[in-house]
Amino acid sequence: MILLSVLAEKLNAELIGDAACGVSAVASLENAGAGQLSFLSNSKYRPYLAQSTASAVLVKADDVPFVAPGVNVLVVADPYVAFAKAAQLLDTTPASAQPGIHPSAVIDPSASIAADAAIGAKAVISANAVIAAGAQIGAGCFIGEGAVVGANTKIWANVSIYHRVSIGQRCVIQSGAVIGADGFGFANERGRWLKIPQTGSVRIGDDCEIGANTCIDRGAIEDTVIGNNVIIDNLCQIAHNVKIGDYTAMAGCTTIAGSTTIGRYCIIGGAAVINGHIEICDGAQISGMAMLMKPVTEKGVYTSGLPATTNAEWRRNTAKLRQIDQLYQRVKQLEKQLAGSSDNATAATED
Repeated sequence: MILLSVLAEKLNAELIGDAACGVSAVASLENAGAGQLSFLSNSKYRPYLAQSTASAVLVKADDVPFVAPGVNVLVVADPYVAFAKAAQLLDTTPASAQPGIHPSAVIDPSASIAADAAIGAKAVISANAVIAAGAQIGAGCFIGEGAVVGANTKIWANVSIYHRVSIGQRCVIQSGAVIGADGFGFANERGRWLKIPQTGSVRIGDDCEIGANTCIDRGAIEDTVIGNNVIIDNLCQIAHNVKIGDYTAMAGCTTIAGSTTIGRYCIIGGAAVINGHIEICDGAQISGMAMLMKPVTEKGVYTSGLPATTNAEWRRNTAKLRQIDQLYQRVKQLEKQLAGSSDNATAATED
């Protein structure tokens, strides 16, 4: 539990109400009750403020008059950001590994393990790996030779981190992620595929989150690079030699082909597909289901996916779509005829 007086200080909020009241959990505005904290960031949910039984709510100054009587108020500039910070303070998520080294863990004698690091059951720490202070390695994880896990990074169960991968501080790696597997590099010799050893690695910055079952391939020669505070959702594929700039967010099932460079502060929607060997500028927003085939040089929103519709409408539209080339050729022919008619009329006038 945290007192509202303490919470207000940490959130730089103005407290209206009982400073001695405590909250121990967060909840939605509709369902929050005694001992819980909620927030309002979208005005369309304002009617719920008058009905809320939460112990406290986070709101903007304009919304204070709409709060139910008896509910404590924390006035902030951005309720959603304040809610995120409060949720961190009240987080009850358990550690991915208990303090110390589990007896079943297999650790090479040359590995460097900080005294306060936590190593879970049946984890494998390979030769010359470095596990920094406060890091947590979950059960069944594999940390490859020479890999580095930064301070206070939390790795959940069954994550595979290959050789020489470097992960920064305060990162979270969700279960099933594979970081540093070989990129898809092959040469074709008269129909037979020859593997190209992937001799680069992966470098991940500080404060990143990698979702469950996401794969980040090692570089073919140079490293695959993920910047600081990049957040990547579940089931994403990041191919070899990709570079992602700081503060970029990527939603689930996105696929990034090899040697693509993505700028800072980009937002990429779910199931987007981005072609290889292209560059996306800072601040670009790629809609979900988009297929990006060319470089993006100007900040803006880019979309290509078709929204779902009824099957009957889709069939009609598809039938019309098949006639586009035929219609295009007819329009070109009509333009030529009109141009010819115009030329004849001009000639007749001159005569």
